[in-house]
Amino acid sequence: QVQLVESGGGLVQAGGSLRLSCAASGGIFSSYPVGWFRQAPGKEREFVAAISRGGGSTIYADSVKGRFTISRDNAKNTVYLQMNSLKPEDTAVYYCAADRRRPVVLGTRAGEYDYWGQGTQVTVSS
Repeated sequence: QVQLVESGGGLVQAGGSLRLSCAASGGIFSSYPVGWFRQAPGKEREFVAAISRGGGSTIYADSVKGRFTISRDNAKNTVYLQMNSLKPEDTAVYYCAADRRRPVVLGTRAGEYDYWGQGTQVTVSS
């Protein structure tokens, strides 16, 4: 069983930056692709970005492409989400998730991930 803990959220002005971290424990973290999702009030959870086990492959939602960067450090059991040029519409609770079942596929749907963190709030003011 893998436990995931997100951190790094907060309040930032539009145009600013934040770096989220997702720290893992309790499993072989390097075995799992990891994704970031977000959920705004009254909206469904949506895909943000995903990274392969070794970090060599990444995918992004169109809404964040060119502004967000996902990376991982398997030696530290941590995945990061660098968020630049933040917009008010990026305001949401951000979750990281690990895919136990499909080691070579980068999923974009929440149902494809097995382990979830508790989320961290990101608020972007205009």
